[in-house]
Amino acid sequence: MLSQLWVAVALAVSANALFDKNLAYRSPFIGYEDFSVNTRALEKRHIEHVKRQSLPEIPDTEAAASFDDEHYPTFYGGDFSNSAWVRNDGLNFTHAVASGDPFDDSVLLWTRAVPLESGSNVPDVSIPVCVSFKIFDNPKLSGKPIDSGEAFTSFDVDFTVKVEAEHLKADTHYWYQFADCTNPNTTSPIGATRTISSPDTPANQVNGGKPLTLAVFSCSQFQNGWFNAYGIAAHNTSADIFVHLGDYIYESLGNGAKIGRKVEGRELATVFDYRQRLGQYRTDPGLIDAHLAGPWITVWVCDDHEVADQSWKAGTANSNDTTIGCNFSASGACFTDRKLAGVRAYHEWMPIRQVDVNDKLRIWRNFQIGKLLDLTMLDTRQYDRDITDLYFNTGKSITPSINFAHLHELSSCQSNRSLMGPQQEAWFYSQLSQSKERGAIWRVVGQQIVFTQLDEEGAFDVDAWDGYRANRNRVLDHIHDNQINNVLILSGDSHANWVSDLAHPNDTVNYDPVTGDGSFAVEFAGTAVSSGSAFGNGISPANANKISDVLVAAPLNRDLQWSEASFRGFFTLTLDTEKANATYWAMSNTSFANLDGFPSAQFIVQKDANKLQRPVAGGVVRAGVLKSSVNATNTTSATP
Repeated sequence: MLSQLWVAVALAVSANALFDKNLAYRSPFIGYEDFSVNTRALEKRHIEHVKRQSLPEIPDTEAAASFDDEHYPTFYGGDFSNSAWVRNDGLNFTHAVASGDPFDDSVLLWTRAVPLESGSNVPDVSIPVCVSFKIFDNPKLSGKPIDSGEAFTSFDVDFTVKVEAEHLKADTHYWYQFADCTNPNTTSPIGATRTISSPDTPANQVNGGKPLTLAVFSCSQFQNGWFNAYGIAAHNTSADIFVHLGDYIYESLGNGAKIGRKVEGRELATVFDYRQRLGQYRTDPGLIDAHLAGPWITVWVCDDHEVADQSWKAGTANSNDTTIGCNFSASGACFTDRKLAGVRAYHEWMPIRQVDVNDKLRIWRNFQIGKLLDLTMLDTRQYDRDITDLYFNTGKSITPSINFAHLHELSSCQSNRSLMGPQQEAWFYSQLSQSKERGAIWRVVGQQIVFTQLDEEGAFDVDAWDGYRANRNRVLDHIHDNQINNVLILSGDSHANWVSDLAHPNDTVNYDPVTGDGSFAVEFAGTAVSSGSAFGNGISPANANKISDVLVAAPLNRDLQWSEASFRGFFTLTLDTEKANATYWAMSNTSFANLDGFPSAQFIVQKDANKLQRPVAGGVVRAGVLKSSVNATNTTSATP
């Protein structure tokens, strides 16, 4: 009788730890039981099941109160085959593995472990799944693991597992694998990951002295194309870290009939909906390979479609928290309900750390990667953003296209409008200044929307920074007035490629677009992984270039140096102590899974130059239009 008692009490102690080891339970609403998964309640549910299986009751004895077993799985000698307290009917690692948010001594590891169906019987939800993990310093997983552990998962978090691998060396590559605690022979695929350099590492020693490469993505729409950009980045580049700038999923429907990519479910509203959509997206082979290849750094609900289109701090284009807003949404849900559901599912499915749940679900954060760079990730969509273009307030169609006549310029009375909110904005300026003070060479800013002014045939996209001009001027003023060099702004959202020097908009005195003199930062804006072109879905390179010809020549687009909007793709940013190299990749065909693509353009920024090196892109690109070529013989090519 006493031995049975010890088993039950040992389980009570360590089941708690095993639930909490899985960070998917604890984020993004840790401490808020009304919104998050209450692991104490799960523990109680689990213990009640154990009591039903083993003891009629647990007497209140001194032995029960004093017993402590810190490592529950090995209480059974690692043999769970006859254990009634964890599922032992087999697991399926349905979505491979992933890693993210690397620090200099730890990294998050992720998988999904779904119990195999046992005939027609409905599984007992009170029984958790136990998953183990090990991380090694070699791809063969030989020798002693650097870190290892076990964690519970259950239907409460969609059987996702997110753990933190600790005690790692800085600037080091690692390989990891998950397994079924009850059957170690059931394993996940092996994933590769890495840590970043410690903040005080000299710039010339970061990444072992080799250039560091970021692969940068945005806007992957399942029904519109296969995610080949992710696969090419994983297989054909030397990407060290994968950076995603938003629209990792889309909330809308689409049958994808032409390419066999029908979206499951409905327009997203509930936790189930968002989980289902994330799960479907994560079946794409290119995305699987990219998550296997290295760590990701993302911003959750970072653009709008992770929740819903054209989102801001209090609503979206088709949902807000008024009675009418809840009714006219195609999802049938209010904005706050959708946001909480989307955020929860995103945290379950993505290897991302929780920052501060008490600060409006803050996710903006900074990564100090030695003295080579600071990577600052902003939230320019959800966190305290003032109202944006919701179509009905600007007269636009709910499905905007290249019809720029539908875009309306925002009035100049917007000095108090904020894209980031005052707290994040102040933090951002502080990060830029501190990065300079600590001696980092590069300041790379990951955010969602196009920063430079874009005159689109007499109109401006007020959903981008053009709708928040006073805020943009404050950013530019801080960079310029404090002489903060080597600022590179990364942008997504627009479904087109744009590369620009950055000066104050319309500056005809200090900035020279021919030489780049007067520029004090650079923007690299990338196109979509698969979402339709801003110039018209499926537009040919030749027709897209006709539009780009007009845009790069527009007098108000003085900063804009390259425009391309036909090809889907991504870009890499490679940094060393002397220069930054942005290489844009174009996908040859996204109608089926393949690795056919080509580098379409390459841009260099020399250290402390704060402008694109001339001639821009070496004077020749393989797609799109350079400003320098508009009034000269067109040397660009529309095909590879």
